[in-house]
Amino acid sequence: MNFDVVIIGGGLAGLTCGIALQEQGKRCAIVNNGQAAIDFSTGSMDLLGRLPNGENVQKIDRTLANLAEQLPAHPYAKLGAERVLAKAKQFEQLAAKLNLGLVGGLDQNHARVTPLGGLRRTWLSPNSVPTVQQDELFPYHHIVILGIEGYHDFQPQLLADNLKLQAQFAHCDIKTGFLEIPELDFLRQQSREFRSVHIAQTLEQKVNLASLVNEIRQVASGADAVFLPACFGQNSQAFFNELQAATDFTLFELPTLPPSLLGGRQHKILRQHFEQLGGVMMNGDRALQAEFDGNRVTKLFTQMHEDEPLKADNYVLASGSFFSNGLVAEFEKIYEPVFGADIIQSEQFDPANHFTWTTKRFSAPQPYQSAGVVINADCRVQKCGRFFDNLYATGAVIGGFNGIELGCGSGVAVVTALTVADKIAEKIGG
Repeated sequence: MNFDVVIIGGGLAGLTCGIALQEQGKRCAIVNNGQAAIDFSTGSMDLLGRLPNGENVQKIDRTLANLAEQLPAHPYAKLGAERVLAKAKQFEQLAAKLNLGLVGGLDQNHARVTPLGGLRRTWLSPNSVPTVQQDELFPYHHIVILGIEGYHDFQPQLLADNLKLQAQFAHCDIKTGFLEIPELDFLRQQSREFRSVHIAQTLEQKVNLASLVNEIRQVASGADAVFLPACFGQNSQAFFNELQAATDFTLFELPTLPPSLLGGRQHKILRQHFEQLGGVMMNGDRALQAEFDGNRVTKLFTQMHEDEPLKADNYVLASGSFFSNGLVAEFEKIYEPVFGADIIQSEQFDPANHFTWTTKRFSAPQPYQSAGVVINADCRVQKCGRFFDNLYATGAVIGGFNGIELGCGSGVAVVTALTVADKIAEKIGG
């Protein structure tokens, strides 16, 4: 099978790249092995939350130069500040066009409320999630946090206790309560099934909306704002919006323990748009190995296409990190399994030396978290010291940064994805 571009990985990076290429008239296929990291995410997207020296980032555009100085191997440093900001803005426009319902922007980071009652700096957040700007008070005074009876992946009291410690919420009267929702009784009898996805399915299919609204009104009586676990609306925010319109309160939802419905909603919208543009999703398939001719990839063999390889002018590695097996760790080495790409090395981290992968302090950022493939300024992948002509990398499979520590995982995904789409489009167009 022949395509203009074959993308390995159907998460945020792969889909963003595929959408951008399809919109430019390229024929793309995505080899999608299963659930991606976005399915487990909070729905918020980080561009850059802190610098390697620990300094918190408020104005993103003012700190990219400092990032490049402190961490030259970071993908942002290789792409350059101007391109990073331009591609981040491009993604904001794409998100608005697809009605992803995100708030925030490049002007400055905002703080989102975490499920444990902390505040985390981020770039974009779902408009249903409670957020505050730096040094601004939350605009509601009486908050009621409602859990669901028997549901343990969301703890209202813990959230409330920690939220009261935040300066932006110090003026708030915060109370907690629980919703019974009788329609969920059969799930309560099967504790392993009492998860956000199954709750959302049941609520949309079986719940009496009027009864649910009345229960919320009774339990949250006197509230200005009500915080709920993100269990109300599996595939879109429509059910949550319907609930919001029917109550007398301002409702907010917070992500629960993974998988998160908030990230899953975004994933579905992106996937549907890619397919509507004519992109081909090869779901349940897995890339195995490739054939090369010099510095070019010529064929890709997958689990379902071992006898009929995928052929394309260009290939994109968007397979993620260890979580999705885009990188593999064995006792003696870390490697990229499909192309055998070079793994980045630094003074602190040697992929061939297991003893450099971790530090003694368990809670500290671990060196192995910066593992990934080597790229150049065009996001082309390096193998045996030479860069491929037609193989690019996007997202978490790229090395040189710790997305969790620096709060930049989603940003790296979309910025590199849109950069790669441009580079491929330029080549094909030429």
